[in-house]
Amino acid sequence: MKIFKISTLLLVTTLLAGCDLTDSLEEKPPHLISSETLYTSHSGFQTGLNGLYSLVRQEREGENSSPNQLRFELSITGTDNMVSNREDRFSILSSEWGSRNNSENVHLKSHFEWLYEIVNAANTIINQAEDKDNVDWSGSGFTPEENKNRVIGEARAIRAWAYRHLTYMWGDVPLNLEESLGSTIKTDWSRTPVADVRKQIISDLTFAQQHLPIEPTMRGKISKGAAQHYLAEMYLVEDKPDSALFWANEVINTPEYQLVTDRYGVSQDQPGNPFSDMFQDGNSNRQEGNTEALWVWQWAPGISGRGTAIMRRWHGSEYQQITVGGVTPLQLTVERGGRPQARVSFTKFAMDQYDPEDYRSSDQVIRKYFILKDAEGNAPVPADNLPPGYAYGDTLWLDWSHDITKDIVPVRDWPYSRKFDGTNPDNPGDGRSYQDQVYLRLADTYLLKAEAEHLLSLNGDAASTINHLRRRANVSEVGAGDIDIDFILDERSRELLFEEHRRYTLLRTGKWLERTRMYNMNGGQHITERDKLFPIPQNVIDANLTEEMPQNPLYND
Repeated sequence: MKIFKISTLLLVTTLLAGCDLTDSLEEKPPHLISSETLYTSHSGFQTGLNGLYSLVRQEREGENSSPNQLRFELSITGTDNMVSNREDRFSILSSEWGSRNNSENVHLKSHFEWLYEIVNAANTIINQAEDKDNVDWSGSGFTPEENKNRVIGEARAIRAWAYRHLTYMWGDVPLNLEESLGSTIKTDWSRTPVADVRKQIISDLTFAQQHLPIEPTMRGKISKGAAQHYLAEMYLVEDKPDSALFWANEVINTPEYQLVTDRYGVSQDQPGNPFSDMFQDGNSNRQEGNTEALWVWQWAPGISGRGTAIMRRWHGSEYQQITVGGVTPLQLTVERGGRPQARVSFTKFAMDQYDPEDYRSSDQVIRKYFILKDAEGNAPVPADNLPPGYAYGDTLWLDWSHDITKDIVPVRDWPYSRKFDGTNPDNPGDGRSYQDQVYLRLADTYLLKAEAEHLLSLNGDAASTINHLRRRANVSEVGAGDIDIDFILDERSRELLFEEHRRYTLLRTGKWLERTRMYNMNGGQHITERDKLFPIPQNVIDANLTEEMPQNPLYND
């Protein structure tokens, strides 16, 4: 059974987007149902949690008000391994920076409000569960106390997840832990020091990992391992590598969590490898054999409230507009993933990081070519158009021999990730994806562990940890002398390209400015120290009527 979006009108936790600080930081009363009637039973709290997860999934679905803006882009583009490939929406900011990165930017504003919408939804669930008497907590085969703590644990884990985003993007942000009511409107918010917000994140995750199950009771829910993983990351950013190592080991040493090292699932008899199998439709979930998955997000076609992801659409190169000899040969097909838009692409640096035999850049993981197909091969769409001198069965290679720069975007014959391939099988022209997607996996935890070991001067151990991934990837092992922070970042790129919040990783390690300038040729030359944090949206500052809310440094100059 999947978790699907329910109407926000049914959630007492929904923030009604607006233009003042109250709207950005507090939820407003609902029109149809109240917390007094919804949160009276365990099933009611499950309904609230379903709505909370539907808000979270917007990261890969697009903004509510602008579905053609991928929220995930804010944390991946403008880094060493992802570059803007179109002058549009947030890509304009990430290719120009400077005055484009300002407090009036509509996408920064939307992102800020969305994250506080999640915080407020989580707060309502937590406060109602902790403070409300006479709740029927029975059901699901667990004790009432277990059900209550799991509900609170899930909501606290999601609140921590939202504040993780907020602190990486804006630094000091208002910390709100209370259910917001119409009777408690505030106009005197203050920015809580980032260290204090992260203490709360750690507190939330510590509680959550105590009460969340190793195996979630329903697909799409966050697991104990995911909460422990984020604890390891938080202790790294807090410069406590010993604690980070402890929590990374807690995840890695859990028997139920194992790296995928053998072929499995729906594609095991087709070309591919253990790495590529994890991203095939029908292989993403733990119930489908993916022992590496710590958190898997759910989508499906044809079901009300299902939602749709736009990851592949945002990243896939516009192959249907490639021209060869004056001919546009390639049709939009399901096998090719549907309609792409090429808004963000790998940097040439990212592509050049792979050895030829690396499974992580195999044909099933990164699209590097197309085969021209006749009508039978493309069915039900027409045959590809043959350029002069070509025949069906010939290969059209994509080209990454040069960097993507502002002068040549969009580049349509550029390689792209197939980790989130897929579209509506009944509509090859559909740009959206409906398959379940791995959001967080154990390989990331191994890399956090290696980072902690390196910071503790245990480079031999770090090499051993990384070699678990390199053996799985079919590349040579490394030794202690190969390990430094840049090697770990390179390995993270090879393993987690188009998965991790790369901006956060580079900020955590103090490498964002250096590596983005070095490897990102469409925007990296414009970034400055100021751009490490985004500006607080101006509507938030303006609406804080009874207390001044300062802007981030250098944005007022």
